[in-house]
Amino acid sequence: MSRKYFGTDGIRGLVGVSPITPDFVMRLGYAAGKVLAGARGGAVRPTVLIGKDTRISGYMLEAALEAGFSAAGVDVMLAGPMPTPAIAYLTRALRLSAGVVISASHNPFQDNGIKFFSDQGTKLPDAVELEIEAALDMPMDCVSSEKLGRAKRLDDAHGRYIEFCKSTFPNELDLRGLKLVVDCAHGAAYNIAPHVFHELGAEVVAIGNKPDGFNINLGHGATAPEAMAAAVRAHGADLGIALDGDADRLIMCDANGRLYNGDELLYLMVMDRLATGPVAGAVGTLMTNMAVEVALKEKGIGFARAKVGDRYVLEVMKDKGWLLGGEGSGHLLCLDKHTTGDGIISALQVLSALKRAGKSLEQCAGELVIFPQTLVNVRVSPGFDWTKNAAMVAEKELVERELGDSGRVLIRASGTEPLIRVMVEARNATDAESMARRIADKVEVQLAA
Repeated sequence: MSRKYFGTDGIRGLVGVSPITPDFVMRLGYAAGKVLAGARGGAVRPTVLIGKDTRISGYMLEAALEAGFSAAGVDVMLAGPMPTPAIAYLTRALRLSAGVVISASHNPFQDNGIKFFSDQGTKLPDAVELEIEAALDMPMDCVSSEKLGRAKRLDDAHGRYIEFCKSTFPNELDLRGLKLVVDCAHGAAYNIAPHVFHELGAEVVAIGNKPDGFNINLGHGATAPEAMAAAVRAHGADLGIALDGDADRLIMCDANGRLYNGDELLYLMVMDRLATGPVAGAVGTLMTNMAVEVALKEKGIGFARAKVGDRYVLEVMKDKGWLLGGEGSGHLLCLDKHTTGDGIISALQVLSALKRAGKSLEQCAGELVIFPQTLVNVRVSPGFDWTKNAAMVAEKELVERELGDSGRVLIRASGTEPLIRVMVEARNATDAESMARRIADKVEVQLAA
């Protein structure tokens, strides 16, 4: 069954434009509430936890959701601005029926979205999302007055989550002697992340920690890590940690301001685990740099690629029973620490790895030599399917034969624009660029023909 509203990461869009409107979000709360109540058979009143990031539209959407849940007879707990993974944790820890996050993650403030977590702190199964979509097509009603849901604020949400984050860091280690720049992207972690690292002993320079409702992700955070790198150099810090607006992504930098993406950080975490015991495998995506795959396989560690999106990475991890996975964008998953991707907890795993190794980030990550990568976008006519074009398929296969085990080719259609994205990785930057251009030229010749 195709989805009408839910994407790979909840429902997201421009505020004021369907479906991110107060009337729709109220109906969404009602529909989700009815589904949750039905799942419990009416025997126990469901309770949901609502968190949000710092964008101004969160106030409006929070009130709309609360009204919808109340009309469905569902109690609500309000956590206020909290990282997305914090809501996943608190939902599970408090034995609640579901968690809801109002956030558009790394998008600008004009966007917003709604995502749900199950009572186990995991993303909702497809079947439940489809059930909510079906309920959205039904008329909205209201339970009788004595059955309306109540709402209250969860006053100790911050403290609970800070302690949870700290619990994922080894008891025998601390961060004393480290000076860290922590960039909170003016987002949901602004009043949490600095405390976590400080309470573990680090000297913390917090930036991107003054949200005003409009500046989330603006020039700061994991999508604009240059601010973190500049602050590290300016303050003479040892490391930089950049989160995104809802704090589920992580980008880091060393003392020189050199940036490290999710591929490199995933490799570092796998190597740390390998030093203390066997590691069956790790999961990346179609976009994960081939150097990670080659390096892991050389050490006898399995590697699998999922479709782009942390949802799909998690699916493959569960299918294979592996604990580590991630994306180059900074979504990193450690399933023995949390049920979902968490930027703060991922940073703590990297820091503990550096402490155990007694090395700098530059030294540990320097063992992985990233393959040069060239990406060329070619505009095509709508509906163009390169997989059915014999000349293009032949060109791709020819390039792959030339690369052998020293590179790879990925061609995929954009999901949002009439573009074909041609990506080539090779050990040599010149080869990557020339081969990507060759394939792109073949696309343009076929279009002209």
